Amino acid sequence: MKKEPFEFEFQVYDSIDELNEQDAALLNMARNVTAAAYAPYSNFNVGAVAKLSNGETVAGTNQENASYPVSLCAERSLLATAASMYPNIAIDSMAISYHNFNGQSNHPISPCGMCRQSLVEYEERVKQPIRLILSGLQGKVIVIEKASLLLPLSFGSIDLK
Repeated sequence: MKKEPFEFEFQVYDSIDELNEQDAALLNMARNVTAAAYAPYSNFNVGAVAKLSNGETVAGTNQENASYPVSLCAERSLLATAASMYPNIAIDSMAISYHNFNGQSNHPISPCGMCRQSLVEYEERVKQPIRLILSGLQGKVIVIEKASLLLPLSFGSIDLK
């Protein structure tokens, strides 16, 4: 048996004020779009905004359903919109934020496992990494250079060949 380490680096900023202008604008849009989420059950609104390689901006929000498995996360909502409106156009950066009506919204959150899988598939599809900017409505900001770092040993199209 042999052990193999896995680690990755990411940037941590104390606040949005430390980001460059473009990243700060994208994060502000994600923070604002949380208001469009439909989350009457969890009271946890999530917003995602992406800057595409063609210069367009696309947004997505979580959409809950009384039948919980039918709900859709903000990241997958955004990916479906981007793929439908701009087929095969890469996403340069995606900012994800949230408003927790049951508590604080002051630290970064990370995409769930299903969203991580979807992000990796999108990266593979357009052959470009998606840079992630993660934060709450205030507080620290995390920047991860490619979404696939969040899902090591992922299952992908190459596994089906």
